Amino acid sequence: MLNLLALSFEGELAPGLDLRCLAPGRKPPDGWGVGYYPGGEFAATVLKEAAPQLHSTRSELVRTWDPLESSLMLLHLRTATWGPITEANTQPFCRSAWGRDWLLAHSGSLEQRLKMPVGARFEPVGSTDSETLFCRFLDWMQDQGWRSLGEVDAFRLRAWLEELNQLGPLTLVVSDGRDLLLYADCTGATQGWVWQVSPPYERLVLGDEDVELDLTRRGAKSRKGVIVATQPLDSRTDVPANWTQLTPGGLVLVRQGAIRVEALPPGAQGTVAPAMAAEFEARSRLRRPPETPVRVMDVVHRTVYRYQNPVERSSHLLRLTPLHDRLQSLLSHDVTLSAGVTRSEYEDVFGNRVRRAMVDMPYTELVMEARSRVELRDTDPLGYRPLHVRSVLPLVWMPWQANMLQPYLLPPELPDTQLEELSEYAMSFARRNDFDLLDTLLDINYSIFKEYQYAQGTTTLNTTAFSVYSARRGVCQDFANVFICLARLLGVPARYVCGYLYTGPKHANTAQAEASHAWVQVYLPEVGWKGFDPTNGILTQTDHVRVAVGRQYSDATPTTGTIYLGGGGEQLEVWVRCEPVMPEGQ
Repeated sequence: MLNLLALSFEGELAPGLDLRCLAPGRKPPDGWGVGYYPGGEFAATVLKEAAPQLHSTRSELVRTWDPLESSLMLLHLRTATWGPITEANTQPFCRSAWGRDWLLAHSGSLEQRLKMPVGARFEPVGSTDSETLFCRFLDWMQDQGWRSLGEVDAFRLRAWLEELNQLGPLTLVVSDGRDLLLYADCTGATQGWVWQVSPPYERLVLGDEDVELDLTRRGAKSRKGVIVATQPLDSRTDVPANWTQLTPGGLVLVRQGAIRVEALPPGAQGTVAPAMAAEFEARSRLRRPPETPVRVMDVVHRTVYRYQNPVERSSHLLRLTPLHDRLQSLLSHDVTLSAGVTRSEYEDVFGNRVRRAMVDMPYTELVMEARSRVELRDTDPLGYRPLHVRSVLPLVWMPWQANMLQPYLLPPELPDTQLEELSEYAMSFARRNDFDLLDTLLDINYSIFKEYQYAQGTTTLNTTAFSVYSARRGVCQDFANVFICLARLLGVPARYVCGYLYTGPKHANTAQAEASHAWVQVYLPEVGWKGFDPTNGILTQTDHVRVAVGRQYSDATPTTGTIYLGGGGEQLEVWVRCEPVMPEGQ
């Protein structure tokens, strides 16, 4: 029988939980309990029952109760060893400490009784080894000066649990309302299994003969999450159950559906997240991008329109001139157009240099070619002084600042239900990073790169940020739109950037270099606009050439046009080349 199950997801879920072990003809457990944190608060709700009857009223309540909604949930099925079968001895146990409720569930039975030290600050109500262990754990946390799982030294905690593990089988799950901890018994007497769930998925149901958990029956969204259990459960849908056993004696910490830390015994190899430490650093400022030298880049952008029938008259807007500011200098620039084109130039409201071209003579081919030489000086994107006063979400703007930034704070026009889901998705990043502004943005940037598939031809210019979020695939402009939407929902000004990306002479991202590229800039207080490239999961430096910015794609598109008469059978050819200029003598 499954003994212990817990989950942590980004945003709140409303799963359906069916305790099949209480069906007629089955031997019920000695007790069961469910603990969760409604509304994303630190106050826990626990439903449990000792010596349950078949089809008990409480189990039906769990299966159908709408308020069972949380990003964190623990389920325990008890086989009694220590203490009588009472609700006081039924897990999960709950204790309040340091402004939050703590939940603990234990799989296994210690062979030696734990004793509470004299003057213990926490004492058990029942008579189980598990509750005594819980009280010892909280006492030890206070001795270390830690008030949450986010503050713990995972390796020191793992070593302490391993010492207690010498008293008998010990696999346990602990939550403080924000993080989820799993420790696996060091002897393998009881096990810890982990399933890192990745969207998209239409339905996600898992279970065995005793329990069935339906994450989508009550309208749950396609979210990233981590499920832990003492034994693998089968997938009841086409989503593969990718369970991995946690190394015996190992410990993982999970927050908002992402594993943050894996602490293992000395000499053990990682099983659940062998590269998780590097990924966690990549999601935060802990991993600073290496400083790059100033680079001079030559860019050629050639656009050719061909038509089966002659075009008699047309107009075009060209945004092909790279921007010139403190981080990027335009050294030279020239645009050539087919003969017979008249043009004028102006600066639009976003500071982009725009050319208006008019063609009043018939043509079947129109060629536009821009050649630019640009010096790129954004060598150290995190080289500014540390943020202080306003580095934590939510940001507070002076009225005049909010007025100036308003175009970059409005989320896209989408149905309320879609904006609510995207807002909850955005908040999961903020919660996972303690509402730190920069770490939240870096996490969004890296998550889109890691979890969304780059797939050409799967979207159009009209594809919304919600559609890309749901499908988890698209191209650079789609990923930029998702980032912009999430940032604005968090109150962070964000704008769309169109330009060019140097990917090297031979690179896996060659497709991105054969046309213009899109990324994002966000406005950081007392720093200014900083570039994030979610397609590649990096901060922009001296590989990115900015050409135009705006609220969205239509404000910064390189070329647009209107045909007033003629045309038909249009063929478009775009060719972009980015090459660094080697310094003299090299």
